[in-house]
Amino acid sequence: MEYAQLGRTGLKVSRLCLGTMNFGPQTSETDSFAIMDKALELGVNFFDTANVYGWKTGEGITEQIVGRWFAQGGGRREKVVIATKVYGGMGKWPNQGRLSALHLRQACEESLRRLQTDHIDLYQMHHVDRNSPWEEIWQAMQTLVQQGKVLYIGSSNFAGWHIAQAQETAKARHFMGLVSEQSLYNLKDRMIELEVVPACRNYGIGILPWSLLAGGLLGGVLQKIKEGRRASKDTQKEIGEKRAKLEAWEKFCGEMGEKPADAALAWLLHNPAVTAPIIGPRTLEQLTGSLRALKVKLNKVALTKLDEIWPGPGGEAPEAYAW
Repeated sequence: MEYAQLGRTGLKVSRLCLGTMNFGPQTSETDSFAIMDKALELGVNFFDTANVYGWKTGEGITEQIVGRWFAQGGGRREKVVIATKVYGGMGKWPNQGRLSALHLRQACEESLRRLQTDHIDLYQMHHVDRNSPWEEIWQAMQTLVQQGKVLYIGSSNFAGWHIAQAQETAKARHFMGLVSEQSLYNLKDRMIELEVVPACRNYGIGILPWSLLAGGLLGGVLQKIKEGRRASKDTQKEIGEKRAKLEAWEKFCGEMGEKPADAALAWLLHNPAVTAPIIGPRTLEQLTGSLRALKVKLNKVALTKLDEIWPGPGGEAPEAYAW
């Protein structure tokens, strides 16, 4: 396994982050335990979850599964950099969601309880809260850090200007602020290259991409359909709109001798702004299969071809759309 610094911190995390969103809804607790054990065996030390995962309001099902896995001992908790997220509604009362100081305090305590740990390594805001001022958010986060309940703070689904606003406010408080940003990022969805990527690079924030295969489109969807795999109506619609690109993509992957999923993940790993793409395996086979991407090397010719098939926004702002 390869490791990288998480943004500008001294913390080392594996180049692949184990996403746990499927634990509970799609993967049984027994199989989830097996996947986490195998991840550790493979050197994956970075696990990502969220208080809303499990998708039953207020229950935190996935965090509970991770917590029971930690409780088995054997150095599991000590070896893992655990990241969780806060923002989504955890109840029906007015302050059981978003980023008020009240909810941040309550949500952190609840995540600690479910995860069966005394601290969260990376506490991430799952979405920007336009109704909570940064002074309030940072005051609450600083308190959690001072209490030793949280070590690092991250964001998710932020715009470039949100990141700048957050960091400048944190700087005024002599606080480290954000160290990571989770963003939708893959070959098909490259919008963050306009402003999020340069903002993260400027502030020393590591990027943790999610939806690496664009809902399965980049995972060889055309070949899988030929083999008899069914596709949802939404997927069928996207295939219809992007068939020419998908045909060119899968053909080029075949010419490279690589599976589309491995090539898509390798493309993300090639970007120096990316710290660790978040893989979300439902099975052991999907976990172990992801390791191939670490060995795939894309030369300039390949990268140019991928830009032709899946063009980005044209570079960084404002040069992407102005002089």
